Amino acid sequence: MTQAVPTLPDLRDEFLLDPGLVFLNHGSYGACPREVLAAQHAWHVEMERNPVEFLGRRTASLLAEVRGVLASTLNAPADELALVSNATTGVNIVTASLARSGWLQPGDEVLGTDHEYGACEAAWQAACAAVGAHYWRVAIPLPFDRDAFVGQVMAAVTPRTRVVFASHITSTTALVFPVQALCAAAHERGLFTLIDGAHAPGQVGVDLAAIGADAYTGNAHKWWCAPKGAAFLHLRRAHHDEVSGPITSWGDVAEGMAPAGAASPFDSYTCTDLLQRRLQWQGTRDLAAWLTIPAALEFQRRHDWPARSAYCHAQAVALMHRIAARQGIQPIARDDDFAQMVAVPLAHPDGDALRRHLFEQHRIEVPTTQHAGQTLLRVSVQAYNSAADLQALEDALATAPGRR
Repeated sequence: MTQAVPTLPDLRDEFLLDPGLVFLNHGSYGACPREVLAAQHAWHVEMERNPVEFLGRRTASLLAEVRGVLASTLNAPADELALVSNATTGVNIVTASLARSGWLQPGDEVLGTDHEYGACEAAWQAACAAVGAHYWRVAIPLPFDRDAFVGQVMAAVTPRTRVVFASHITSTTALVFPVQALCAAAHERGLFTLIDGAHAPGQVGVDLAAIGADAYTGNAHKWWCAPKGAAFLHLRRAHHDEVSGPITSWGDVAEGMAPAGAASPFDSYTCTDLLQRRLQWQGTRDLAAWLTIPAALEFQRRHDWPARSAYCHAQAVALMHRIAARQGIQPIARDDDFAQMVAVPLAHPDGDALRRHLFEQHRIEVPTTQHAGQTLLRVSVQAYNSAADLQALEDALATAPGRR
């Protein structure tokens, strides 16, 4: 049911977005506030003043500070957190590690859903192929029934199942999955759980202790509005022995350089605990996006992000109902199954043509997706969006060629 949305001023001037663009696609790559980009630039300047000091002697301590901020924000031990470039990298680290370590065996099964992100599915398929395991998709029908979700996944478990994989918020359909209940049910059966939280931090609260996944990876550069290339991987300590980095580097050497508890000459950039040894130092790379995560979180704190997120959610679901009602189509889920991103079903034969039309003719940046033969318009509403942005999309849809 459509509800009145209270007015809250947008933050458009805080971002660098093209003023001639209606940007309703925060979900793909995010957008970064001016002051957060300035903080990133300040880190770049500091690094270039003495790259040897910055990278060679300060890396471990600087990144440990960021992990400390993440630990308090996500309710997880800092030594169970690693910084990665994006959630897809996080998924790849876990999938490849389970295959390389022998934890995943020939004939084993991994369960995902048919709403998962294609690149992450590809990572599972590659890991399974490497050891002779199998990746299966569980069909989660639309309209989405939150109360039936866990049962639908668990019904597909067999004696060969070792892993359950699911998104916290799905990419194609924008659904918020009940991952806490899913992880609890999976653990009752002794299954490893990996949650793809690419879209979750900043849209919904992420309490890693409550969720209880064995591994959880999320982006900071999407809804937390950090610079591109900032993400995290949480891996429970019991699985640290199984993890391996994307490349073999000095952290692997450092593990054997000194007696237990003694310092290694590599500690200043590899850190000292096993998870960081394996993942932190992957050669020379830009640390600034990670180091700017605290500035992005501080920006959101100052602007009362929980209230803004709730406001954006209300705008998004109200828009969803208006578009659906004009077409005589029911939404794919209840209002509380979405956050700031909604997937609106469209009676349109060619979603890609519609996307191009909206951008080329109306300068509206919004993606269309496909699920089970249904065209969906995935609309993201962020704190820089105005009521005029949403009205522009409605008006453009009303006159779009090929509509039914």
